[in-house]
Formats: sequence, structure tokens, C-alpha cells
Amino acid sequence: MEINLFTWLLAAGPIILFLIVMLGFKWGGSRAGALSWLVTVVVALLFFGANFDLVAYTYIKAFFLSLDVLLIIWTALFLFILTEQAGTITKIGSWLTDLTTDKAMQGIFLGWLFPSFLQGMGGFGVPVAVAAPLLVSTGFNPIQALVMSSIGHAWGVTFGSMASSFQSLMAVTNLPGELLAPATSLILGILAFVSGLLVTYVADGFKGLKSAFLTTTLISAILAGGQYLLSTSGLWIIAVTVPALVALIVTYLIIDLRRSSKTPSQISQKDLLLSFLPYVILVSLTLVFNLVGWFKTTLSQVKFALIFPEISTSLGDVTAAGPGRAIRLLTHPGFIIFLSAMITYLVFNLAGILKKTDLTVIFKRTGKSSISTTISILTMVGIATIMSHTQMTEILALGISRAFGRTVFPLASPFIGALGAFITGSNSNSNVLFAALQMRTAELLGLSVPVILAAQTAGGAMGSMMAPAKVILGCATVGLGNKEGEVIGKILVYGVGLVLLTGILVMVINGYGIF
Repeated sequence: MEINLFTWLLAAGPIILFLIVMLGFKWGGSRAGALSWLVTVVVALLFFGANFDLVAYTYIKAFFLSLDVLLIIWTALFLFILTEQAGTITKIGSWLTDLTTDKAMQGIFLGWLFPSFLQGMGGFGVPVAVAAPLLVSTGFNPIQALVMSSIGHAWGVTFGSMASSFQSLMAVTNLPGELLAPATSLILGILAFVSGLLVTYVADGFKGLKSAFLTTTLISAILAGGQYLLSTSGLWIIAVTVPALVALIVTYLIIDLRRSSKTPSQISQKDLLLSFLPYVILVSLTLVFNLVGWFKTTLSQVKFALIFPEISTSLGDVTAAGPGRAIRLLTHPGFIIFLSAMITYLVFNLAGILKKTDLTVIFKRTGKSSISTTISILTMVGIATIMSHTQMTEILALGISRAFGRTVFPLASPFIGALGAFITGSNSNSNVLFAALQMRTAELLGLSVPVILAAQTAGGAMGSMMAPAKVILGCATVGLGNKEGEVIGKILVYGVGLVLLTGILVMVINGYGIF
């Protein structure tokens, strides 16, 4: 098909519509995604040679691509709600607030590391909703609290939520995590350091920035180094949780050494150990399933995948026959997370923390909380799959590559990811919408595909901290229900700066050909 402005706008139409109804009409992701998917189908049928067989096959493909991501989202949410129902999150937060009165160190602990830890375990707006009230309780004003917790967890969004965003990146591009992880974790590691500096600045100005600089540098090395080692070793589902947990322990020891007087915590040692138990179980099982040979070789044989026939359009675009996304059921991150959650439940039940009836409540809360996200993922993966099978993604990529060129596109790439996350409130959704487009544009411009995809998901991570949906949730928890605009304005200043820094890093990495 000849590429001109009209065909480019047709190809871009579903995404433009999605942006309009999300931004202009304030629709939710599930509703906007469903309408945009329907429009994608109509446009593909009328203008890009699609037929009903193609639509059917692409959506079956999209379903299994979505399932690969949704299994993690569902189980991560289940584990988080289980720990919340048990009251362990509150106990951890209370323990943290008893440690120090130093504003910069409180910012590091409650505004950076604790939200990062929560992001590693669950995400979904929880880091801000839980950490911001704790910060307010220690004396920070509500806006400070929201800004710190928003900045503090953003570096961990891609590999957080049990790496659901990273899983979506792999699913949509069909590229292995081993290829994508190095560049992604390098960029996010640098952003972790900058985020830590910004949190200490918001907490206590230049005074805090100076006094906590060495601590921030040490903690950043733990976060960045741990994330890089784990993600490049295939352990991406714990690549944020473990470094954040280690960083919390190290920071606690630093604070403890500095304290002249030690006030005993109101949380007993037994309660504290039980509160951290779910994460110890998760980390242990993840290591066993990924590092013990028998688990990798035997359990990974249990998989499910459909073989699809050749799919073609009336315009001559052909997708070869072959298997769809394979789901390795017994080694899938979602299975490991769910197994961790059920072991945690059994222990908590024996300890009298959770009752049998609580399990029903947890399942119901998980189902209710995940409906909107599930519909959003299904519809947006459906959009991306139809577009890739009808050359719509190719046309978009060609137009963007001609508009930006090889030199400027690395700087612009993170802003595309950030836009998707800002609108949808989710880095996973942004990756689903734009990863294939970014990958094809990189190929056309002769740029490193792993680096550009790292730019996409790192930009999406930074963009998600500015998402109105997350800010509104955070404002509700600290009594700023009528000041969302003011808070978003404050966060945007830092968020846009971090996205710009991401673009500069991508340009440098691409220029030196590091990956």
C-alpha cells in the first residue's frame, strides 16, 4: 500500500481515538480500549485488506498474548490483597515510621524504598496509596508525600508488579527477556539513582540532598546492581522486590547505627517476621524454580500453545503459519506467585492471622479489582495484534521514522512510552500499545531494537507516575480530593524531567553502540 498522510492517519486512527476518549472524555481504559478495538477491526476490514478469518485468528492470538501477562497481574494482585487482608502491610509501615526523625532518611525509607518494595510486589497505584499517608503521619505535608512516593517508585515499574510490564514487552514483541533486560535495567538503574536524589531534595531541600548523598549513592548501587543481576539472569519477577528489600535492611542498619536513643518499635519481632514472610517465600520459590535444574528442564515441558495457519490480507500482506505464544504453565511467574500466596495463606491461617472465610473475601476482591485491567489488556493487545497483521503498524513506523529521523528518534522514543502510560495509567498498557511500533521504527532507522524498547518501557515507567488515575487515588488517601490538578502539576515537573533524561541516556547509549 502506498504510504501518504491519509493512509498514515487511517493507521493511526484507533490510537488517536483512544487518546481522545481517554484524555478528552475521561473514559476508563477498558471502555476506551473496547471502542478502539472495534474501530481497529472496521478500519482493517475496510482499508487494509483484512477479512473475518484474520480478525478471528488475530484475536485468538491476542488472547494468549494477554493471558501471559494477565496471569502475573491476577496473581500479583491476589498476593497483595492477601497481605493487606492480613494487615502485614500496615505493620511494616508502622515499623518503618518508628525508626528516625531525620527528614532525608524518612524520605529515603518511606518515600523511595518502601514504595519501591510495594511496587515490586503489587504496583497498581498501591505504592503511592500506602506510602503517602505514612509520610504524612511522620510530618510531611500531603503534597510532599505524594510527590515523593510518586517519584520514588517509578524506577521499579517495569520490573515491578512481578515484571508484568516487562512480560507485556516480551509478549507483544516476541523477543526474549535475555535480549531486552540488559539495556532496560541499565537505564532504569540510572533513573533509580536520580529518583533517590529527587526524593531527598523534596524531603529536606538541598540540606537533605547533601546530608544523605552517600547513603543515596550506596542504596542506588544496591537497587541498580541487584536489578541488573537478577533481570539479566532471567529472574525479572523479583528484580525490584529483592533489591528493594535488601536496600530497606541496609538503610535500617545505617539509621540504627546513627541513632543516639533507640525507641522500641510497637511491632513485635514475631509480627514483623510474619509480615515479611510472604516475600521471603516468593523469593525462595522464584530462585528454586529458576535455578534448580530439575524444575527448569522438567516442569518447563508442560506448556500450551496453538498452531496458527497462514494469515493473509487481500492486499497481499502475509503472516506465516506457526505457533502462537507458548505458556509454560508450571514455571510461569504467575504460577510461582500464586503458589507463594497459597503457602502464605496456610502459614497465616495456622498463625491465626487469616481465617478460612478470608480466602473467599480475597478471591472476590481480586476478581473485582482486576476486571477493568483485564478488559483493558485484552482489548489493547487485540488492537496491537490486528495492526501488526495488516501492516498498520508498519505504516505508522514508516511515518514516524520519516518525521523524526535517526538522530532525533532516540530522544523522542521515551516520550511515546510516557504518553501511553500517562493516558492509561499503566506501563503494561503503554508497552502493549506502542512496543511493536517502536520496534519497527528502530528497525527502519537502523537503531538498536533492545535500546529503543528499553526507552519505551523506561519512558512508560516515568510516565505512569504522572498518570491522573494514580494521582487521584493518592490524593484520596491524604485528603487532597479537590487538589488533584495542583499535585499533578508538581509531579509533572519532575516526571517530564525524568523522561527527558531517559531520552538523553538512550541517545548516549545508542551513539556509543553499547547494546
